[in-house]
Order: sequence, then C-alpha cells, then structure tokens
Amino acid sequence: MNPLLHDAAQRASRYLAGLDERSVYPTAAAIARLAELDQPMPEHPQPADAVLRQLDELGSPATMANAGGRFFGFVVGGALPVSVAANWLATAWDQNSANPAAAPATAAFELVALRWLRELLDLPRDAAGAFVTGTTMGNLCALAAARHAVLERAGWDVEADGLFGAPPITVVVGAEAHPTLFKALGVLGLGRNRVVTVPVDGQGRMRAECLPRLAGPSIVCTQAGNVNTGAFDPFDALCEQAHRDGAWVHVDGAFGLWAQAAPGLRHLCAGVNRADSWATDAHKWLNVPYDSGLAFVRDASALRAAMSVTAAYLPTPGDGARVPSDFTPELSRRARGVDVWAALSALGREGVAALVERCCAHARTFAQGLRGAGVEVLNEVVLNQVLVRFGDAQTTRDVIEALQADGTCWCGLTQWQGQVAMRISVSSWATTEADVERSLAAILRLANGRAR
Repeated sequence: MNPLLHDAAQRASRYLAGLDERSVYPTAAAIARLAELDQPMPEHPQPADAVLRQLDELGSPATMANAGGRFFGFVVGGALPVSVAANWLATAWDQNSANPAAAPATAAFELVALRWLRELLDLPRDAAGAFVTGTTMGNLCALAAARHAVLERAGWDVEADGLFGAPPITVVVGAEAHPTLFKALGVLGLGRNRVVTVPVDGQGRMRAECLPRLAGPSIVCTQAGNVNTGAFDPFDALCEQAHRDGAWVHVDGAFGLWAQAAPGLRHLCAGVNRADSWATDAHKWLNVPYDSGLAFVRDASALRAAMSVTAAYLPTPGDGARVPSDFTPELSRRARGVDVWAALSALGREGVAALVERCCAHARTFAQGLRGAGVEVLNEVVLNQVLVRFGDAQTTRDVIEALQADGTCWCGLTQWQGQVAMRISVSSWATTEADVERSLAAILRLANGRAR
C-alpha cells in the first residue's frame, strides 16, 4: 500500500471519529494556528508526509464540524461514509469526465445515476441532466437553456448572436427568491434588477394570483423549499398560468426538490414536475461530498444548445453515446456522478426517503421543544427548516452568538420578513435524536441566561 495514501486515510478516519466530542465551531486557538501557514513558498521540494502532517495538524482542528450531527447552519448536510469512500476512489482514478471516449467508466456511472435521479425525483424520464458544482450553477445551466428556448421561439439564436439586439426576456421571480438565482441571472445577461417580482405569503410562497399576464419571451422562476421556512411555491397554479402565456417555468429546488423522494412529503411538491427545468444540490440532502449540484431540463436539445462546444474539439462517440460536456459549462471536471451513484446505490429508494423524512422529524422535534419552552417559532415547520426568535432582535443575536461560541451545536442568523431570527436547518444523515436533545438543551440553557 502507498504509505502516504494509507496515512491520509488514517488521518481522515480519526478526524471523523472525533467529531462527536469536539466543539462544532473550531476553538480560537485552532484558528490562531492557521497564521502558521503564512510562510514564503518553499524553494525546494518538501517531503510529502510532512506536507500531509501539516495539513492535518493545522487544518483539521480549524474546520467547522459540518460532517457531524450537530451542525444546523446553511442547509448543509454531512457526507455519507459511502460517498466519501467513493469520492476518494474516484479521485484516485483521476478521470476527466468531459467525454466517454476519455472516461468510459465515469460516464457510465453518471448515466445510470441521472436515470435513477429522474425516477427518484419523478422528473420527465427523457429530461437532460447535468452534474455541476451546486444549485447556483444548476440554476445557471437551466436558465441558459430557458434563454435559448424562449429566444429561439422568437427567431433569435442567442448562442451565435448574443443578447445585443435580441428580443427582451421577461423574468419573473418571487419576492423571496434565493440570492444565488439573481447571481445566475446576472451572469447570463438577464439582469439582477430587470426582474418582475411577485409578492409572497406569510411563509414565503409566491402568490399565484399575483402572477402577471406574460407576452413574448418569458421565464418564471419558482422555488421548492424557501431557504428560511422550507415552504414551496404553488407549482400547479404557477405552471398553468405561465404555460398559458408560453413562458418557461424553472424550479430552484436546492434542497426542497428532495421532498419528491419521500412519500410523506411529496404532497409539498404538487405540480413541480410540470415545470420545464429544475436545479438541486446533491451535497445537501443526498449527503455527498462537495461540490455536487444537478440541473435537469425537459427539452434536452435546449440544454445541449446552450452548453455544448460548437467547434470540433474532442472525438464524438460513434455510437451516439451521451457526451457529458455537452450539458455543462465545464469541459474538464471531476467525476461528480460517482459519489451520487454510490449514495443512491447504498441507500436505495427507501434509504433516501428515510434520510429526508428523518431530518424533517428532527426539525419538528426542535420546533416542539422550543415552543414548549416558550420560544417563538416563526414558521410553519413543513420541511427541515425552523425559524425562531428569542424576544427582541438584540436578544436573538446574543443567543445565536453565545450558542456558536458554546460549541455544542451551530445555528445561524437570518433576516426574514423584517425579523431577526435563528435558523435551524436539519440536513445531515449523522444527526440523531440524541444530537437534537443535546442541542435543544444547549439552546434553552443559553436562551434562559440571556432572557430580557
């Protein structure tokens, strides 16, 4: 066995084994030691084992314990052990997954993983799929396909001629669309500020009755899983109205789209499969390593037109096999689909459903425990998100700061509909009932110590 790789595996295993006992947030001393990295670049080669030792000794203690069971910030899920192991193996393979001619194995794993995902999420079975870095890039890919399709209908080739002189595109968003959606719109030249904003209800759901009549090239951006409340837009009504006017409907489903995989939660997504494109994260609820996002587009030709390399560069498979780089912004990229395949294969349909439903059950436990102690829960807990406040804004900030410093668990600060709140996001396979009870006790202890 390669001694260096063996050492790395042992260090990684020790790191994971120690997460339950350490502070979720790194200690001040561990963060301070990172200053030791600020050295001139070595003039001469260094022993690889010494480099790895320094990486572990300085880096590991200074990490946030995202992979453990008590990190509840940013809708971040810890990576399943099987997906970590698959990631290590795929990294050792070192395949450039742009083309099946260069990477036949990873292309095959990705093709199967995409088929399984379409079935699991109940998306059109012939929709095109793409493995990207995250939902930000998934939104970008899907919206690029939408841009192509709506302008093609208007007689404009946007890939060839750009947006100069093109028919204007109306983009409709909800008032609580995620900021990364606007980032994608800006990168695509559709404008962050040129959008038509539809008001939302008290849970952040787009109000379908406020969707305007649309004419000409139009894209309606909906949301599966509000980042604060977990709420879902009314897809049936929105798709009905948007398609009546010839608009493209996109779904930003970073974590909420996974409700489709859980029988007890699928009702939240009613009508979501009527849309034209979808984006989601596998590194959230499927719990695979970063970076792993997905884009799906009903019209495969639209995604291929928006993303493919137009000039002859790499050999095209003579058997008509799918060329992955025809559906993603990148040409060279890692084999993200291997991690996804491993997670889906290990969990199966029942395991994915259980993972999602278990996280949501933990969220309800948090909400019940906090309400029972007199803490205000601001949202209807329909998924994995819990919004709470501890009296006034300053007290809420104080409790969050104290909780983060305490280290038992980690929850983040958010602003929602004019209120300062703490957001609890339960997204990890590693979270247990004991983790929830331990975290609840810490939250209430610190909240009681700062009550005003």
